[in-house]
Amino acid sequence: MKVKVCGTRDKDNILELLQLPIDFIGFIFYPKSPRFVGNRIPEDWMTKHAREFGQIKKVGVFVNAEMEQVLNAVHDYELDYVQLHGEESVEYCSELHQYWEITSMRQAFLCKAFRIDDQFDFSQTSAYERFCKFFVFDAKGPAHGGNGAQFDWEALHKYMGFTPYLLSGGIGPEDAAKVKALNFKQMMGVDINSRFEISPGLKDVSLVKQFLSGLDNN
Repeated sequence: MKVKVCGTRDKDNILELLQLPIDFIGFIFYPKSPRFVGNRIPEDWMTKHAREFGQIKKVGVFVNAEMEQVLNAVHDYELDYVQLHGEESVEYCSELHQYWEITSMRQAFLCKAFRIDDQFDFSQTSAYERFCKFFVFDAKGPAHGGNGAQFDWEALHKYMGFTPYLLSGGIGPEDAAKVKALNFKQMMGVDINSRFEISPGLKDVSLVKQFLSGLDNN
């Protein structure tokens, strides 16, 4: 099972997390988030620590951002994925792809997050399938992610798409066995964040280890 640890911004904390068997690590480029990267990580830091990142993919999280901001962040921070966590349209995704096709700037894979509640219509994901490597299904809440709340995972039975997804929203260390038991066809893994924190943006590495052990991701 793939594991993404999102909302990191402390350099020493990141280096600790990179020692764990995780697959993605997320950096939030949304100024209104308490986990906003800001100037916490210098642009050349990723390059200097490329060896530590190894096969762990770098994901930049954006919320209704100007396209130029996304393109520059992919280049400057050497991002592997761009996670769109706002109300970005299919046209927005198409424009990003078109730009990357005609430029020599660093490219990234796209993933789109959807905020799920009891009324969510999963059919709206289908238009994004041609542009996205995977989806993130997060709980709907007052903030764009990091709300610490879960949605009813039974709703995932309604997803009939072919694009794999990460389950997100309020997953905590105690949920490892529950997550491991899930058997949804397109679920590729989980995205963990706020319930593994000492403070916003600072992860409790021992809790992440505990969770990974419960998943048998060792």
